[in-house]
Amino acid sequence: MIRESQMSDTIGHSEGAKKMKQEVFLPEDYRPAEDEPFMNDRQLEYFRRKLITWKNELLAGSRDTIEGLQDGTRNIPDVADRASEETDRALELRTRDRQRKLVAKIDAALRRIDEGEYGFCEVTGDPISLKRLDARPIATMSLEAQERHERREKVHRDD
Repeated sequence: MIRESQMSDTIGHSEGAKKMKQEVFLPEDYRPAEDEPFMNDRQLEYFRRKLITWKNELLAGSRDTIEGLQDGTRNIPDVADRASEETDRALELRTRDRQRKLVAKIDAALRRIDEGEYGFCEVTGDPISLKRLDARPIATMSLEAQERHERREKVHRDD
């Protein structure tokens, strides 16, 4: 026999399951098209998968770097070879730092997808072109707004 508390848990669980997002079918050759509704479920799923794949690739590269740095702590007697290796390691660490920042931008884009804000310019509120998003899925501004931003930055930098 089911007690009332168990029954309410069961009912609450099934209601929560209804609220969960339904799986979106996405053919392997799918590409967002201008003739479909902007940021429909398929487009959002396409960009979500693209962002997650990119993030996983970056994280795998970071793991490889960490392993390489741990393995590479050997004593190199030749000063020139040691200096060369130190330069390589410094370059690798700078690259990984840029990628760490990129992962943060990818996470922010995934949050925007979840919040329903993805694909819209943070300055104008206009849709960002699908071509721009496909090339740079972390874009937060339309091409026009980005160009205005860069022109203003250049003017202030030249002062």
